[in-house]
Amino acid sequence: MTDLLETSRSGEARVRADDRRHVFHSWSAQALIDPLPIASAQGSYFTDYSGQRYLDFSSQLVNVNIGYQHPRLVAAIQEQAGRLCTIQPAFANDMRSEAARLIAELAPGDLNQVFFTNGGAEANENAIRLARLHTGRQKILAAYRSYHGATAAAITLTGDPRRWPSDSYFTGVVHYWGPYLYRSAFHAETEEQESERALHHLRDLIMVEGASTVAAIILETVVGTNGILVPPAGYLEGVRQICDEYGIVMIADEVMAGFGRCGEWFAVDHWGVTPDLITFAKGINSGYVPLGGVIISDRIAETFQQRPFPGGLTYSGHPLACASAVASIEIFRDERIIENARSVGAEVIAPALAELQDKHPAVGEVRGLGVFWAIELVRDRATRVPLVPYNAAGADAAPMNEFAAACKQRGLWPFTHFNRTHVVPPCTVTPEEARTGIAILSEALEVADRYYEGA
Repeated sequence: MTDLLETSRSGEARVRADDRRHVFHSWSAQALIDPLPIASAQGSYFTDYSGQRYLDFSSQLVNVNIGYQHPRLVAAIQEQAGRLCTIQPAFANDMRSEAARLIAELAPGDLNQVFFTNGGAEANENAIRLARLHTGRQKILAAYRSYHGATAAAITLTGDPRRWPSDSYFTGVVHYWGPYLYRSAFHAETEEQESERALHHLRDLIMVEGASTVAAIILETVVGTNGILVPPAGYLEGVRQICDEYGIVMIADEVMAGFGRCGEWFAVDHWGVTPDLITFAKGINSGYVPLGGVIISDRIAETFQQRPFPGGLTYSGHPLACASAVASIEIFRDERIIENARSVGAEVIAPALAELQDKHPAVGEVRGLGVFWAIELVRDRATRVPLVPYNAAGADAAPMNEFAAACKQRGLWPFTHFNRTHVVPPCTVTPEEARTGIAILSEALEVADRYYEGA
């Protein structure tokens, strides 16, 4: 036992040393971070080198929808690797063709073709390229409180502080306010008012920008990292109507919300809305191999029947990635994972979070659907002052950092952003695992309650 422990310690030390010396980490000041080395993962848990196991309420970056190390998905990748590891995009390939067919069959309406990318940012880059070339227009309307990726165009589309250092990388993006009743930009008091006023705001923006200059409206069907903002009834239908009226392409970014996360194959299915383009990544194969893409309507695909599409990627539709996507879709169907996400969300997570809201004064609001939920933490329920300021750092972020540390000490890995913690476990999470995680959240929320200042 002692030898195993020493081996584990030396392995962890080597990983840490090599990481610190050679790995340049994203979104980080390199000298101020100390990444936790992970040794293994299984199901809804991952384990560090000390043997500490964490229930993952973040699904890594809200992408491990099928859970860790699913044996059928691992086997599909191994089988494909033994048969054909790679082939360039200009050739046809059985796994690429099958993945595209399955994805198109799942997509709503006439979205029948797929352009494969390596991830979500590239999907959004190519979606706006498709929209601009199809319409002959340049402007893209994108929401505040959004995230669309970190490449040049995608980061400019993004509506949170990660955009600020890169604002000049890409031109033609105009930001708008999407619906968010709890912190309404439109002084709305009901969901109906929020939907109507958000749509009126969008119409006004199109009027002053010039409808003839607007190529696309891009939106996260359900806003992800920036708050799990579920659109009110009528909003997506209203955006679809506006796009039809002005000849604007509607792009639904489902990189995070798609493939089971919201209890449907695609989040738009909740509202019966068919966009012109859907972007996807993450949950398509739970990140086992990098993969993303754009699902394209017949109308937009027709633009490029006799006209070349000026874009491409060496690894577009990579056979290993596509084989994993085919296997993942089959597993989702066979194991009823969509139904699990829906039922655990409605029957376990929703009522348990409502109980947290009743118990903890610092919980200002809970919201979500499927296995896609947010707990918004405040210092005062009446004024809705956030527990930490917008984009807080350093000492200002201490309350949320303390809350996250309390979760991790109890064996739960949380997803925190600004003044929120998100409940986003794998879509395969069991009711028992969901209850265990929420019980730990309840204990950790005592930290947030200590900062509460309201009556």
